[in-house]
Amino acid sequence: MFSFIIVLIFNKLVHNSKYTIIGKFDMQTKDFIDLEEKHGAHNYNPLDVVIERGKGVWVFDVEGNKYLDCLAAYSAVNQGHCHPRIINALKTQAERITLTSRAFRNDQLPFLLKELSDLTGYEMALPMNSGAEAVETALKAARKWGHKIKGIDAQSGDIIACDNNFAGRTITTISFSTEEQYKDGFGPFTPGFKVIPYGNADALEKIIDKNTIAFLVEPIQGEGGVVVPPSGYLQKCYDICKRNNVLFIADEIQTGLGRTGKLFAHQYDNIKPDMVIIGKALSGGCYPVSAVLSSKEILGVFNPGDHGSTFGGNPLAAAVARESLKVLIEEKLIENSRDLGEYLLDKLLKIKSKHIKEVRGRGLFIGIELFPEAKGARRFCKALMKRGILCKETHDNVIRIAPPLVITKAEVDDALLIIKDVLLMD
Repeated sequence: MFSFIIVLIFNKLVHNSKYTIIGKFDMQTKDFIDLEEKHGAHNYNPLDVVIERGKGVWVFDVEGNKYLDCLAAYSAVNQGHCHPRIINALKTQAERITLTSRAFRNDQLPFLLKELSDLTGYEMALPMNSGAEAVETALKAARKWGHKIKGIDAQSGDIIACDNNFAGRTITTISFSTEEQYKDGFGPFTPGFKVIPYGNADALEKIIDKNTIAFLVEPIQGEGGVVVPPSGYLQKCYDICKRNNVLFIADEIQTGLGRTGKLFAHQYDNIKPDMVIIGKALSGGCYPVSAVLSSKEILGVFNPGDHGSTFGGNPLAAAVARESLKVLIEEKLIENSRDLGEYLLDKLLKIKSKHIKEVRGRGLFIGIELFPEAKGARRFCKALMKRGILCKETHDNVIRIAPPLVITKAEVDDALLIIKDVLLMD
């Protein structure tokens, strides 16, 4: 048995190269962390758990410890880790063909587009890879619609966003962020955006003018701290947009595809946005897949060459997304999110802790906001990790609870006991 680290030093073999291949045999958690810290850019601050495998709601670290995942990769693994149906679809398609580029057609994309249309009621979809790419796609579509269809001058036109938003970290998406860290050192920024308070429909009414193209909003702000807007807010904003011929764009990358107990969070307000942006759980966490859903009038503004992606809509992505959607519907994961989400929220609201300022959420998308005196949410996330539950703080003082939608009531009950104990600590 080889119980040592294999290191092949290629400088003894080819051109004195210093390239090495390292195998993991006796490496412990600290060894992995040291390796990552030495060779990786420090753009994340993860908890110090090194995960090597997962199944359903559970993940296991390199030392064999088991954890209940209550982050679900920021809602990308709604269907659970390594769902066998999705993995099988990935393997089957990977053995056939993975990438053609959009220079050619493939036999999976047409079915994905049709199935998205049937499921959501939107006429067209434009597939991309990451959520940030999908946001950029929606913004480009909106701007071209504003100029070509609405008739706004090509050098004018604004898109309205809300404070505390998160739409990615591209230059354009940070241009309308109100998180200063996201912008520090990355200017100059993309013009053409205005920002208003989240949850305030009157602010939208006041700022809209003849040059307004679109309103971009998260039905529930995820990275902002699982912030649920006032009842009726989305409906009021939607009505304002309709009166002013302004596009209503719902960013459902994190809230969509069952996370909040409905297919889309905006459905709680009984509206149909002009565009919906989806990603994350569209692939069950098995491959980067995102898309923009809209009408022929809006997505029809694109002509060949206007926009594209080498990997967007590739056959592997399409096959994975198709199976991910089927799992979501056929295994009734949306209903499970609704029912267990209501149960979990009710139980969390009954926890009497001096640290808790507010508990809020919909479905299995819950935020526990702590008072400043609690000295930050991260220490509670570390304590939960030691007890076998993985969470991640957001906006310093909010613990986000968002397990895969395959979680059972028994697993929720077990987690609640630990969460309560941790929240009652000094």
